[in-house]
Amino acid sequence: MCRECTSGVHTCFVCKKNGPDVKRCIVPLCGKFYHDDCVRKYPPTVFDNKRFRCPLHICVSCHATNPSNPRPTKGRMMRCVRCPVAYHGGETCIAAGSVILTANSIICTNHFSPKKGCRHHAHVNVSWCFVCSRGGSLLCCESCPAAFHPECLNIDTPEGSWYCNDCKAGKKPHYKDIIWVKLGSYRWWPAEICHPRNVPTNIQNMKHQIGEFPVHFFGSNDFFWTHQARVFPYMEGDKGSKDNKIKSLSKAFRKALEEAAERFQDLKAQRETREAQENERNGRKPPPYKHIRVNKLFGKAQIYTADISEISRCNCKPTGDHPCGLDSECLNRMLMYECHPAVCPAGGRCQNQCFSKRQYPESQVVKTAGKGWGLISKTDIKKGTFVNEYVGEVIDEDECRARIRFAQEHNIANFYMLTIDKDRIIDAGPKGNYCRFMNHSCQPNCETQKWTVNGDTRVGLFSLCDIPAGTELTFNYNLDCLGNEKTICKCGAPNCSGFLGVRPKSASNGSDDKGKRRKKKIRKRKSKNEGKKAHEDECFRCRDGGELVLCDRKVCSKAYHLSCLSLTKRPFGKWECPWHHCDVCGKPSVIFCQFCPNSFCKDHEAGTMFKSTLDGEACCCEHDHCNTAEPLERCKNLEIYPSLNETAKLESKNPKTSNRMPVIKAQ
Repeated sequence: MCRECTSGVHTCFVCKKNGPDVKRCIVPLCGKFYHDDCVRKYPPTVFDNKRFRCPLHICVSCHATNPSNPRPTKGRMMRCVRCPVAYHGGETCIAAGSVILTANSIICTNHFSPKKGCRHHAHVNVSWCFVCSRGGSLLCCESCPAAFHPECLNIDTPEGSWYCNDCKAGKKPHYKDIIWVKLGSYRWWPAEICHPRNVPTNIQNMKHQIGEFPVHFFGSNDFFWTHQARVFPYMEGDKGSKDNKIKSLSKAFRKALEEAAERFQDLKAQRETREAQENERNGRKPPPYKHIRVNKLFGKAQIYTADISEISRCNCKPTGDHPCGLDSECLNRMLMYECHPAVCPAGGRCQNQCFSKRQYPESQVVKTAGKGWGLISKTDIKKGTFVNEYVGEVIDEDECRARIRFAQEHNIANFYMLTIDKDRIIDAGPKGNYCRFMNHSCQPNCETQKWTVNGDTRVGLFSLCDIPAGTELTFNYNLDCLGNEKTICKCGAPNCSGFLGVRPKSASNGSDDKGKRRKKKIRKRKSKNEGKKAHEDECFRCRDGGELVLCDRKVCSKAYHLSCLSLTKRPFGKWECPWHHCDVCGKPSVIFCQFCPNSFCKDHEAGTMFKSTLDGEACCCEHDHCNTAEPLERCKNLEIYPSLNETAKLESKNPKTSNRMPVIKAQ
């Protein structure tokens, strides 16, 4: 045994300080210890309650490119011997400038140390903003040449050192990348990063340090060693500056731009071909996840267990043919309670223990047409049969919102969340069973039911009709709304509503009796929710349909395209549309145009609204084509035109269901 294991005092692999508060990585053969604050500095760290998997088991490049991609944890890793950084073997992922020691060991580029007095080791930033391409007061990254206006990033100017998002995520230059390089007093010049073994011998023999890599300049065929602080990525269509003072240099620069653009397209085609081949290989089997049989706790969520004295007892006779079965009159089954073997009179013969015994019909994950992966039954299933239990990680609402925010920031479109109650949600994304592959349908053959099992609420899927073998198993997602645009439904059912979460055109099911009972419930639910708002199916600005963002104000039914709002990402959380704020000062509006989002507050309403010559509606000057409309006084407007609350009440008489967040609500 080593000295640390003998003494029980281990050293943190990041700060190299020992102490009793260090924790070990959960990977059995890792053996690395870290302070909690130290390991949190590395984005690839995966936390599991109070434990964690250190970054040495995840490729930094793959994680920075797509954090949701499961590939970062697979394949042979090359690990830095000085810090917790790892890359996949080969030239695709490893950072340019890393020193390879053995087949599995490297010294990464984080250990580059510039020499004093060496001009090409000095850090340099660009003189324009990477967002708007303008100069001015810029916020400069301390690790790469990137620079931004604080207002372009919607942040305040930070104090001390600042690093851009790419550097925080661990993105580094790679071999065969096309980049812009700053060398001496020359302009930024396009070049390609080369592997040291592919450059001339005299270039290989030049003195260089850890973190430096050779670059091949386009247009001049020159080589030089540089590092991350003096390069930034070349983007398709880059033209450089328009400085033409020196004709010979301008001619060489134009040639370099042409060669860089041509090489960039060649590498892009190679990368797309490689990705297509990889996607084809990955498409032959479902995306990886951890298969579990029961729910797993995560964070502050809780799983409840009842005392055996609190579990209800049914009155079924143990001598019956199918005690507590599907056709029996078991009181527990009627109340959606599972019998306990120590309490039920039938004991081990009880047929109301499907959750505990995991009695599922045999099913198979298959690739469906246009809907990704799905689940089909391999046996005939009778109506009312327990099909499977929806299991995953049990999380609380705060963790749910954090995961949704992370998914939106990284453009993750697939969700596997299902609500248990107001405080708990099942997330079958990272961990789950075959239920996570069941697709949505507006005419499903299964439904979710909440059962009480040993004192805790669990969600099961039950068949709504007789299902023959080979049929895809589906259920209605019943999406709840938290701020996303509508998602197109691809179920192909005759009564398909067109969007997930929108009520199907008919409420028919496999059984006529069930359909009648279901219709009664729908009418009751409609009268109960009569006061709720209904959203429009077209953009309030351009009047076209499609994927829309919905206003979260209680009495507003307006919807918009992201492009009509000049947004690139859908807003998260509660969002109010521009109709509620004055176009001039941003204060709450009191007068509204009925044809576009223009509105004005009390201070700016004078002379802004007119009575439409077509139908008498209130409109702004943009819609007064005849110039014959009369100015509309505020008091007169309130008498003639309904208020926003009244408008919502009128629209609620013709409700249209909408969905904005992929969180499934169990029935």
